[in-house]
Amino acid sequence: MEYYQYIKAFHLIFVITWFAGLFYIPRLFVYQIEAFYKPSPDKEILGKQLKLMAKRLWYIITWPSAILATLFAVWLLILQPYWLQQPWMHVKLAFVLLLFIYHLKTHQYFNQLQNGVVKKTSSYMRIWNEGATFILFAVVFLVILQSAINWVWGIIGIVVLGVLIMLGFKVYKNFRDKNPEA
Repeated sequence: MEYYQYIKAFHLIFVITWFAGLFYIPRLFVYQIEAFYKPSPDKEILGKQLKLMAKRLWYIITWPSAILATLFAVWLLILQPYWLQQPWMHVKLAFVLLLFIYHLKTHQYFNQLQNGVVKKTSSYMRIWNEGATFILFAVVFLVILQSAINWVWGIIGIVVLGVLIMLGFKVYKNFRDKNPEA
């Protein structure tokens, strides 16, 4: 089964590019929302460019990567079905389901912004941007540790990370409010 390692490598490559897209698209949403409130002609110029960037990222990188990562994952599970008997894999698959929910909700935000509908603030999108990070942490710890018990410690670590990120957002927001050019 020499080709198994190649399938695994392709799975990891597409997981990485999928996460890259999920990390960057909310950042573009932040810029799109902020551009929406700028005066003309900045609003139109920035809005058009950011929509194009988001569209290319979403449809050329993020969606294809999600599909290919999933196909290679299924292929790996077909080759190694005993993984489905492992408790850590059940927890990992639950996080993968959560990742797909995050992806689909992000797609909803993408569609809204592509249609010029702004329902969320740029601050909200800055926080939303961290959702994929939490899932990534959980999945990496599960895969490396291969323990359904140790994931609890991983979740505690993620919660602590979340608190630190929220504190960082507060500090950054206060800094931005005092220094609008930053």
